[in-house]
Amino acid sequence: MHRMHHAYSDTEKDPHSPHFFKDIWHMMMHTRNIYNAFVKNQIAPLEQFTKEYLPVWKWMDKIGDNLLTRIVWVAVYVSIYILFAPAWYWYLLIPIHILMGPVQGAVVNWCGHKYGYTNFENGDHSRNSERWGIFLLGELFQNNHHFFPKRAKFAVKKFEWDPTFFIMRIMDKIGIIKIQYQPVTT
Repeated sequence: MHRMHHAYSDTEKDPHSPHFFKDIWHMMMHTRNIYNAFVKNQIAPLEQFTKEYLPVWKWMDKIGDNLLTRIVWVAVYVSIYILFAPAWYWYLLIPIHILMGPVQGAVVNWCGHKYGYTNFENGDHSRNSERWGIFLLGELFQNNHHFFPKRAKFAVKKFEWDPTFFIMRIMDKIGIIKIQYQPVTT
């Protein structure tokens, strides 16, 4: 879906462009339906999106798309709150914590294509909508990411900060991942 999003960015074929939905909720549901169709093999990605390396981890998809897995994660979150919440009202954060993944994805795609500034002309509506890059860990530098889609570091300007990249560099140094560096040239 991410490759589809880049190929069809902000067109009707984009699986999560905010420019074709009346609100963020409808965009999230549309994205969810496409995702579920891929996971359940009801539709297959077009060949143009699988030419380069596309990891296929059927066992991971099976585990991730499982009700029991979701229940276990909810139990883990609730247990952490039971052990560490200093007051009862902290439990009000549990639904936010549980829904953090899909909400973060929706916020990135909604805000990252509607609000903010641009560093590059990409032919789409992508924006950098988080000046300091801290609140969503650099993910809202969508204009930079769309211009350099294979670049690990989303921040480009001196005032932009992508904290996830620094974590990735540590993981690279200890051999967990391998970063392929893409320079910033225009």
